[in-house]
Amino acid sequence: MRIALFVTCLADTMFPQAAKATVRLLERLGHEVVFPTGQTCCGQMHINTGYQQEALPLVRRHVRTFDPYDVVVAPSGSCVGSVRHQHAMVARRAGDEGLASRAESVAERTYELSELLVDVLGVTDVGAYYPHRVTYHPTCHSLRMLRVGDRPLRLLREVRGLDLVELPAAEQCCGFGGTFAVKNADTSTAMLADKMRHVLATGADVCTAGDSSCLMHIGGGLARLRTGVRTVHLAEILAATEQSGIPGEPSELVVRS
Repeated sequence: MRIALFVTCLADTMFPQAAKATVRLLERLGHEVVFPTGQTCCGQMHINTGYQQEALPLVRRHVRTFDPYDVVVAPSGSCVGSVRHQHAMVARRAGDEGLASRAESVAERTYELSELLVDVLGVTDVGAYYPHRVTYHPTCHSLRMLRVGDRPLRLLREVRGLDLVELPAAEQCCGFGGTFAVKNADTSTAMLADKMRHVLATGADVCTAGDSSCLMHIGGGLARLRTGVRTVHLAEILAATEQSGIPGEPSELVVRS
């Protein structure tokens, strides 16, 4: 299958390892992954902050860029949620019904990674190996907007060597919420403290999720407390094999004279 990678801003600028892992995983499963170079921000940040008119050119560009592809995947429930639930709405409010219709068409072909693997490709065992104790945080957009359900957990349960432990109060928000964490810093920090307490209660070495934004928030808090618990994107775990090495662990330094 030919699959277009919707890389997302955060993966492109801060966490490219999540996007690279998505490509490695899908290619290992025998699929062709292409990167449409015309892609930019999907406009989620603008829409969520109330700048719908400013988001319209981004929606238009996203639709034009990804319309030629039958399947689109992103390592982010948040951005896929925006494509599915906001793009057509923004176009309609601007009076562009043609764009809204095309946006709906692209949205129907756009998947979060676990959705693509389980629902479209029909796999749960992707041949991964990750010998760590792991807990999974279901991010708000994947849980409430996309309703991915237990798909990520089904994938993680098939990873060889992985000890999956349940996260207490898993469905509670981590407190990130994009600009929410900036505009409501005290509330965000309190929510993060609750989430970190639950993560630490599991005794896990790694906290994983399908969104780099939430992992950035949780990981930042865990790092400041020097807990030793790492955050690793779901794609990185699923892409890991005995041959490829374990994401997040120091690599052996080879010095060549």
